[in-house]
Amino acid sequence: PARLGTWTALVGADRAYYDRVWAADASAGEMISFPDNSQVRQFPLSGTELLIGRRSSSRNIHPEIDLTSPPGGPPTDTGVSREHARLLAGSDGTWSVVDLRTSNGTQVNGQDIPSGVMIQLHDGDRINLGMWTVITITRR
Repeated sequence: PARLGTWTALVGADRAYYDRVWAADASAGEMISFPDNSQVRQFPLSGTELLIGRRSSSRNIHPEIDLTSPPGGPPTDTGVSREHARLLAGSDGTWSVVDLRTSNGTQVNGQDIPSGVMIQLHDGDRINLGMWTVITITRR
């Protein structure tokens, strides 16, 4: 319903997350550099569930929130799994996130979330995944 507002996922690159989690590991920092030219992308949230991940035509994986880099964009975050997490709509107009048992895991507001456990989201919550990807959930 309109009274619950419109939810949007704002996808960008989180330098602080990258520096805290990955750049401290010299081997990872040397192999994968932070994409300084990253721009925020918007994905309106609709339907009952949305897959977050990286597109793979050969495996027939086409996430609604596709974190594969657009042509000419910054490099793809290789720490994001093809099927990394799922956003689920609640009957009350809220959204939740579930990590799909990924090796790199998922954080909400800086806290690791257990794989397979649904975590309810609120306006302004930040989901970190991969090497630098951040998804900020907003409601207007």
